Amino acid sequence: MAVNTTAPAAPSRAPAGWVLAAALAASASGALAQPSTPVVPTQVPAGTGATAASAGAGSGAGADSALRRCTAMTTDNQARLACFDQWASEQTARQAWQAPGASAQSTEAAVPPPVDTTLPATRVIDVARVDGCRDTQYSDLSRFWELESGSDCGTFSFRGYRPITVSVVGASNVNRQPTSDAEGNSATESTPYRRAENRIQLSVRTKVAQGLLTQGHPTLKDSVWFGYTQQSYWQLFTPEISRPFRATDHEPEVMYVYPTTAELPFGWKWRYSGVGLVHQSNGQSKPLSRSWNRVYLMTGMELGNRFSVNARIWKRIPESSGSDDNPGISDYIGRGELSAFWNYDQNNTLGATLRHSLARSDRGSVRVEWLQSLGTGIFGGKSNLRLHTALFSGYGDSMIDYNRKRTVFSVGLSLVDF
Repeated sequence: MAVNTTAPAAPSRAPAGWVLAAALAASASGALAQPSTPVVPTQVPAGTGATAASAGAGSGAGADSALRRCTAMTTDNQARLACFDQWASEQTARQAWQAPGASAQSTEAAVPPPVDTTLPATRVIDVARVDGCRDTQYSDLSRFWELESGSDCGTFSFRGYRPITVSVVGASNVNRQPTSDAEGNSATESTPYRRAENRIQLSVRTKVAQGLLTQGHPTLKDSVWFGYTQQSYWQLFTPEISRPFRATDHEPEVMYVYPTTAELPFGWKWRYSGVGLVHQSNGQSKPLSRSWNRVYLMTGMELGNRFSVNARIWKRIPESSGSDDNPGISDYIGRGELSAFWNYDQNNTLGATLRHSLARSDRGSVRVEWLQSLGTGIFGGKSNLRLHTALFSGYGDSMIDYNRKRTVFSVGLSLVDF
């Protein structure tokens, strides 16, 4: 009995093949059923990618003709199935070849290009933040009164006012029995003070308000300040009387400062003007009580960052004869003062302050001083610590000495500009 070895093979593969053939035939017949659209020939300029377009069209036309050839094979089912298998394999191979290119393009678009290591490394700049009132690119007066937005350190932060000083002094004389023209304000006994003593000065201030009259100005800022200064003379070298404090003066004050930018002759610039109210007293009871109250006007100018000149003129607020501990004090201490400072170099500053009564009485005082920087600051540059040498001659070195003239030489350490 003869056995047909080819017939049984067809039924085992026919189901999958016929399903694929039916799907392809349906899609092909659907495509053939659509009305044909006339093709308008398009002229492609030479050198503009016509080769790539024709290659793509050729590959698509070849796939369609292979599909039609397989569909037309109706007499031999096995050959028809083999034709569809070959067509499907060619389509899969073509898709696998095109996919890596598309994947590579998307990857290149997502990943940034690598750094060119042959170029020099990018320079990194480390900018250290410095508070405006400590930024030395601004002038001394601008930083001291915080006259500009860039030299501002905000409100309610403590800053230096007059130098905080600890020094040793030697004087031409010492007031062992203070006197006053007011009744009951003269000491009845003498105290054996020594002419050599220790001088301590504390002075701080804080800005309580700003931008009151300069609102909207892009750079300038006016301000209101509260300051306090305390000066003490301590008989450190007098152990026989238990080293007492001979005099301590308290001086609270309030001042308003308005910035100005007027140009003056010879390159000088008018930097500020202001008004203030100050109380000064020694906190003692009679017969050593001394006190007075003043209102004052002030102004300042500078030449670059080398020279600065400040002026104040004041008027004493009158008191009744019964409460005036020191009548005529303005005729001794004065009614105005003029101070000038010269930054000789980065580490040395020379200054002078002149007070005058501005009356027929030729009284007042003069102080000359030299401040020399010691060491460097925390952030570099010069330190805020100074070797402070001063010479004073005249009236009013302290409230208890308002009507006594003396000459005082002092050497010590001062903390400034903090």
